[in-house]
Amino acid sequence: MALKRLEEFRLYYNQTIQPELLRMERERLRMVTFMAASLALMAGVIILELYIDVLVLTLMLSIPLGIYVIFLWRRMEEFRNRFKPRIVRLILDFIDDGLNFDPSNPLIYTPDGFIGKERFVASRLFDTPAHEYKGEDKIEGKVGEMFFQLSELRVGEISILRNRLDAVFSGVFLHAVFNEPTIGAIVVWPRSRQQFLTNAVRAFTFEGGLSKDDEILNTEFRSIFMTYATEDTPVAHILSPPMQEALVEFTKTHRKDLYISFLNRDIHLGLWEDKDLLEPYILRSNLSFDKIREFFEDIHSLLHLVEVFDQTH
Repeated sequence: MALKRLEEFRLYYNQTIQPELLRMERERLRMVTFMAASLALMAGVIILELYIDVLVLTLMLSIPLGIYVIFLWRRMEEFRNRFKPRIVRLILDFIDDGLNFDPSNPLIYTPDGFIGKERFVASRLFDTPAHEYKGEDKIEGKVGEMFFQLSELRVGEISILRNRLDAVFSGVFLHAVFNEPTIGAIVVWPRSRQQFLTNAVRAFTFEGGLSKDDEILNTEFRSIFMTYATEDTPVAHILSPPMQEALVEFTKTHRKDLYISFLNRDIHLGLWEDKDLLEPYILRSNLSFDKIREFFEDIHSLLHLVEVFDQTH
């Protein structure tokens, strides 16, 4: 990401996002203070009961305190649910003004929406029954001539050997559509996760996919990614040198595993991220530029890749 763009975001953070964070921080501190006081009072009531052994008095004191603690707990859950959508909308307002967006198609954000399981499986990036499939924070819009949708996903499958749920994918998943069809299919997997992709590679090769590493001239790209495609696919045309450079730069900057597939008109990008992005803390401060910046950089950079695909296709 260009240093100038990051500096612009820092200024936007100071002027727009930080005031909202400060307001929500005051709300968080009030809740934590009231919760701590309520728990201290409940502990005092329990000690009083042990000392005077009057059950009726204990119940009279503990019942309203217990109800108030439940009320505060629900307030904390509401705080969690409100925090991320408010901050994400502010970040998207900034992103909306930066990339090559169509003003008539502003970004749409749905906090409880996510990309469907059928689309995820159709990407060919993973071969999985996806026993667990959860998502949130769906963002939709148009970059240049390409429509896209992205969301956070958590996908898992039950391991037969170990009888537990293994992670298949965790992070941000993006689907975009070329404005005209392409020929064939290309799947690009991170070489660092090769041991976990045996089934996916086998499934794609069973459908006619072949290793195309020898058609990739960018040596850094070959060292980071494994490239497979069907025999009739013009790999160098679809996965052009500027695309390869953009993907290499992305992975070097973010140091996160990236999955890519080109299937006719459909592009899929999967950015592996172990932790939930922008989830608020309750017991410590959320006033952190780095926390906000990481979410911004991930989303902005993925959309920049879509912009590169649009411009070079």
